[in-house]
Amino acid sequence: MIVTERKSGFLWKALINLLFIALSVCCVAPLLLILSASFTTELGLSSKGYSFIPSDFSLQAYEFIFQNPAQLFNSYGVTIFVTAAGTFCGLLVTSALAYVISRRDFKLYRLFSFMTLFTLLFSGGMVPSYIIITKYYHLKDTIFVLILPYLLSSWYVFLMKGFFLDIPSSLVEAAKIDGAREVSIFFRIIIPISKPALATVGLFIAFAYWNDWWLSMLYIDSARLTSLQFYLYRIMNNIQFLAQVTQNVNVSINLSEMPSETARMALCVLAAGPMLVIFPFFQRYFVRGITMGAVKG
Repeated sequence: MIVTERKSGFLWKALINLLFIALSVCCVAPLLLILSASFTTELGLSSKGYSFIPSDFSLQAYEFIFQNPAQLFNSYGVTIFVTAAGTFCGLLVTSALAYVISRRDFKLYRLFSFMTLFTLLFSGGMVPSYIIITKYYHLKDTIFVLILPYLLSSWYVFLMKGFFLDIPSSLVEAAKIDGAREVSIFFRIIIPISKPALATVGLFIAFAYWNDWWLSMLYIDSARLTSLQFYLYRIMNNIQFLAQVTQNVNVSINLSEMPSETARMALCVLAAGPMLVIFPFFQRYFVRGITMGAVKG
C-alpha cells in the first residue's frame, strides 16, 4: 500500500513538472523565434519562414536600425533615466499613501481611501489632462512630463495597502512606546520589512515607464528627450511608409532587400531585452510579493 502511494505521488509530481516544463517552453519559444528572426535576411524570412536557427544569418535589420546610433543611444539614456527616477519616486509616493490609508488609527483614512478609489474609477480624460499639463503646469517638452503623469496609480496604492495590512500593528505600537515618530516608523520599520511588496510594485511601475511611448508622442517635440519606445515606434512607421510608397509609386527600390519583418523583430529585441535581463534578479522578491498580500497570519 505504501509503495503504491509512493508511486502515485511520484507520477503526480512528474506530471506537474512536465506541465510546467511545457508552459515554460511555450513562453520561451516565441522569444527565441523573435531573436532568430531578427538575425535573418528579409528574403530568407519571407521564403523560408520562422525557425529557431536563422536560415540566412544577417545583421541587416540591426544595421538599418543603427543608422543613427547617437539618437538611439540618447533615447536609451532618456528611457533609463525616466524609468529609474520614476520608479524610485513612484514607489516613495505609492508606499507613503498606501501606508496612510492602511492605518486605521488615522482619522482621515476613509477620506483618503475614497479619493484614491474615486480616481481609480473616474478620470478627467485626455483633453483636460493635456490642457492642465501644457497650459497650467508648463511641462511640455520637459523631462518631468515623462515622469509625473505615471507617478501615482490607485491600483498600486491598494496593492501596497494589502501588504501593509498584513504587518502586525504591535510593531508600530512598540515603536511609538520607544518614542519613534511616524516618519521614523515608516522609513526604519515599515519599508525594510516590505521589500517583497516594494519589489513587486516597483517592477510594475518600471514596466509602465519603460514601455511608454504615449507621453513622448503627446508632449515631446525635442529629439533629445525622445524615449526609446517612441523612437522605435517612429522607425517602424517609417518602414511602413516606405513600403506603401514603393507599392503605390513606381520607385526603383527592392523591397526584399529592405528589412520590414526582420526590423520588427529587432525592435522587439532592443525594446524588451534590457527588462528581460533585469527581471530574473527581482524574481524571488516578485514571487514573495505576489503571495504575501493573500496570506493572513
